[in-house]
Amino acid sequence: MPYRKNADLPDRVKDHLPGHAQDIYREAFNSAWEEYESPKERRGDSSREETAHRVAWSAVKKKYEKQGDDWVAKG
Repeated sequence: MPYRKNADLPDRVKDHLPGHAQDIYREAFNSAWEEYESPKERRGDSSREETAHRVAWSAVKKKYEKQGDDWVAKG
């Protein structure tokens, strides 16, 4: 289930990440959703959705870090 806009993201994403980080998350999720359609492309027995969420969080963590309860841009 790709996300069309940031408002469609899960609450745990849109309530905690700044707008730019939400863009990164949404774009990475949607890309991974397409890339990992086949179960043989995923690790272990992870679902397509679990895999896409992991990829999306990984993409966010390349540019943002959590400080306390807030996510802020790195350096």
